Parts: sequence; C-alpha cells; structure tokens
Amino acid sequence: MLCTIGDLIEDVVVWLSAEPNLGTDTDSIIQRTRGGSAANVAMFAALTGTESRFIGQVGNDALGQQLCSSLQQAGVDVCVVSEGRTGSIVVLVQPNGERTFLTDRGVASHLSLVDASLMANVGILHVPSYSLVTEPLASTSLLYIKAAQSLGAVISIDASSTSVLEHFGVARYKSLIQSILPQVFLCNEDEAGLLGVGATQGMPGAALTVIKRGAHSTLAISQNNEHCEVAVAPVANIVDTTGAGDAFAAGFLPTFVATNDVEVAIARGHTVAARVLRSPGATLDVA
Repeated sequence: MLCTIGDLIEDVVVWLSAEPNLGTDTDSIIQRTRGGSAANVAMFAALTGTESRFIGQVGNDALGQQLCSSLQQAGVDVCVVSEGRTGSIVVLVQPNGERTFLTDRGVASHLSLVDASLMANVGILHVPSYSLVTEPLASTSLLYIKAAQSLGAVISIDASSTSVLEHFGVARYKSLIQSILPQVFLCNEDEAGLLGVGATQGMPGAALTVIKRGAHSTLAISQNNEHCEVAVAPVANIVDTTGAGDAFAAGFLPTFVATNDVEVAIARGHTVAARVLRSPGATLDVA
C-alpha cells in the first residue's frame, strides 16, 4: 500500500483568456477540482492500480465531505480528522501557461492526531514537503515517518515548492532531510537548483534523488553518485500541468519498489503524468 500525509483541499483552476485586467473583468474558464499534493498522489495511485491511503485533516463542512467522497469513490482509504474549515487554492493559469497559486490551506496543516496502526500495512509512505514545514502537521508527519520506518516502509519526500523551501530555510530543510534519510527524494529542476542538487550530487541523506525537468529527460542520482537519464516522450494536446508531478510520484514509486529498476519506474511515472497533462486540473484523462 502507498500512503500519503498532507493536504486535501479544493483547487479552483482559472484559465485566463488574456493578461488580467486589473480593476475590471477578464474572461476566464473556471473549474473546481479536488486538490492537495498528498491527496493527488493517493488518488492517482488508486486510479492506476495501487492500493492507497490518505491521512490528513479537512474541515467539518460540506466541502470537506465532498472532497473525502471523491477520494473514496476512486478507491482511496481515507483517514481524516474533520474539524474547522477546509482550504482552497486558486490556480491562475495565464495564456502562456504560467501558473500562479493563491493558497488558503484552511485546517490542512492542523493535523495533530497520530494513529501508528495506520502504518501496519504500508509499503510506501510519501510525504510532500508541505507536510514538513508547518506545525502541528510537521511533527505529526515525522511521527508517522518514524512509525513507517520501524516497519520497513520505503519513505519518499517531495520537495513540493521553491517558495516553501525558501520560507522554511534551505539549510534547515537540508538538515531535516538528512535526519529523515528517505529512500526517495523527488524534486523539479527549480527545486534542485535551489537545493544545490544536480547531475553529480543527489540530495544529502536521500538514497535516490529524482529530478523532473519538464519535457527534458528526468535525472536520477543514487547516494554513491551513479546517475541515469530517461527521456520524456512528447505529450500532445497538453491542457494543464497542475498535478503532473504528483501523478509522476504515483506512477514512479510503486513501480520502483516492485522492480528496483529506476529507469522502468521513471518511464511509468512519465506515462501517468502524461495523462494529467492532457486533462484539466489534477485529474486523469481516460487511458
């Protein structure tokens, strides 16, 4: 089973027809979808054949119930605390494809309840860095990580966001990862640059670092600095990049654990990510 800890929130995706007309109207297409990096990974995993669980906190409100229901309908085992107000993120997609996130996480970072029994049948625990930088969720996530490690689970960390890393502090964050010692560390090219990770050095403390570089080849670096590159097949009719990194994780992690073949796992990650790129928001197209 793949388990994730973190956000389950609403994504309000706004496709702007032109640059925003400040102080007046701008024609747009607006779609509301389930969001949150941890929830996305759990849902994509379930929809592509991997048993999955999501642990988090949502509000005691209709939106929280709706979001939990969407995960459950996809086959995710949903383990949440329902208290407070569910969060939302407005994703502004400009005509050139650039995205801007306006974030209100609500109670997503308020999770303080730990139930170590939820780790009993977990083979992979995936934790976005969003879940490691704000209390009390950060301390809760670390307790779940320790419980999973004691049972032999593979730990995966995603860098998540350059702004989150900068606000938390790069040196402090790197020390945190070295204390966790994850088997897998996932990041994109911008996050890798900020962290000083590249072709000759992986993330300190991580057994394997995987750097996603958009349409360019994905790079994997092991702890002994062995590395490989896997080309990304072109994706036609890209609609939206939201959630593509989460889809990559949902495809990569189960395959890597099952095969111990980095290149095969990266190729699987690319395949699942391509399905998200062809659909609006953090959703999968029909395979």
